[in-house]
Amino acid sequence: MKCRWKIVLAAPLFLLLPLHSLASPAYDGQPSTNHSNGHACVEKLFLKTTCYLVVHTFGSDIIKLLSANMNADVLCHTVGFCKQDPGQPLCHLYPLPKEAWTLTLEKARRTVEKSLTLKYPSSGSDICSLPFLVKICQEIKSAIKNSVPFKDVDSDKYSIFPTLRGYHWRGRDCNDSDETAYPGRRPNNWDAHQDSNCNGIWGVDPKDGIPYEKKFCEGSQPRGIILLGDSAGAHFHISPEWITASQMSLNSFLNLPTALTDELDWPQLSGATGFLDSTSRIKEKSIYLRLWKRNHCNHRDYQSISRNGASSQNLNKFIESLSRNQLSDHPAIVIYAMIGNDVCNGYSDPVPKMTTPEKLYSNVMQTLKHLNSHLPNGSHVIFYGLPDGTFLWDHLHSRYHPLGQLNRDVTYAQLYSFLSCLQVSPCHGWMSSNKTLRTLTSERAEQLSNTLKKIATSEKFTNFDLFYMDFAFQEILEEWQKRGGQPWQLIESVDGFHPNEVASLLLADRFWKKVQRQWPQVLGKENPFNSQIEQVFGDQGGH
Repeated sequence: MKCRWKIVLAAPLFLLLPLHSLASPAYDGQPSTNHSNGHACVEKLFLKTTCYLVVHTFGSDIIKLLSANMNADVLCHTVGFCKQDPGQPLCHLYPLPKEAWTLTLEKARRTVEKSLTLKYPSSGSDICSLPFLVKICQEIKSAIKNSVPFKDVDSDKYSIFPTLRGYHWRGRDCNDSDETAYPGRRPNNWDAHQDSNCNGIWGVDPKDGIPYEKKFCEGSQPRGIILLGDSAGAHFHISPEWITASQMSLNSFLNLPTALTDELDWPQLSGATGFLDSTSRIKEKSIYLRLWKRNHCNHRDYQSISRNGASSQNLNKFIESLSRNQLSDHPAIVIYAMIGNDVCNGYSDPVPKMTTPEKLYSNVMQTLKHLNSHLPNGSHVIFYGLPDGTFLWDHLHSRYHPLGQLNRDVTYAQLYSFLSCLQVSPCHGWMSSNKTLRTLTSERAEQLSNTLKKIATSEKFTNFDLFYMDFAFQEILEEWQKRGGQPWQLIESVDGFHPNEVASLLLADRFWKKVQRQWPQVLGKENPFNSQIEQVFGDQGGH
């Protein structure tokens, strides 16, 4: 079965091969034209290649099976993507066929018998074993494992490429051949001759000979935003258009290459570090964009140190990807937002695998010690508490999932049961029909939140102060309902678990207002020279 996946998964590598040839150092403060055009061309090639491979390999058999009135569960087992292990229950998303399962599956296999023999070999080499792909595979694996840019010529942890941990995740590099030029640093010689901190402000005012960086930014207390987060903070999102036939069009999959090379995360649209205009058309902005609006000298100073599946227990494996130098960089606002995976897992009995308050305390203290040794003095760290995830079942279980909307045959309760059966549920504790289990999960989440609150009020560090903020999803829900929205509209429709873009931005709005009201020193001053910066430097080179 593994080799069948390799046929499909080989396609992304062909996206990355030309990327190597495009990866020449760039310095300009502006995106490289060759890169922009080349990257778009390569993404289109990738999309066509992937589509061709999938259709060529599976297309005719899928059509045969669907024409024979076989549902997606039967199809999945027939081509080998799904299997039932001995002694394990049959996991199915759709209602079982009226005939016996074994009989139905046997009929399906006879329907595509020749294809199974000719087109789906039972074994095969790993695509990465091919000589010309060994190096690029190693680099991709390293980038994902270490949460650093795949292509970073000067190794300063910043990139001129958007995806594969590039500038979608942290500010775009303005000189990828100079490791001393990167977002967030204090300006070198007030950037009189070149832009060393990538905020687009450099050069000398010919009227008085004063460097613009000194004139506009000195004393304005610049600072960056750094998120230590999980898939919620990185804005995990699967478009319903990819899985719902009634919504598919010629344009449905245009953003799929970007999504795949960003691990199905969309940090460029997230509530913490997003820099693109919202696709949801609400007026709220990300924390980073608000910080930039407050002081244009903060341009490009954002980092999303986030990972799918991240928790207090594994943060130490990728926190080294955080880029901050105590001597040469500006202070930063660090948001610690491990809001789910310390209580969420896919085990059939999830409670024993949850992080205990004692273990959380130990993990977090280790993280804070690391931050204290890396953050410049004057930084701030804000803990986000864990949510009460009973919201998910309460508002979604009886609704139809996108896969079941056409025939009204798949609810979120069925999806949750299916994922739990496979033991791949992102949060069996909350995505469960077992009310007792949901309550136990929320109780543990509250215990962990209280632990974070205790740390924030009792521990002191040299280079930053500590704050705690509840993950008050109920307040977000009430605000959304005031606007005429429904609770279920705040959750990702495909996975039925993550807060969606609207929720993420509403949470950012609440975060900003609370900090502005209670701890205004965290945000720094409003820069009175913002309008002059815009007059001289326009959009400061964009993002």
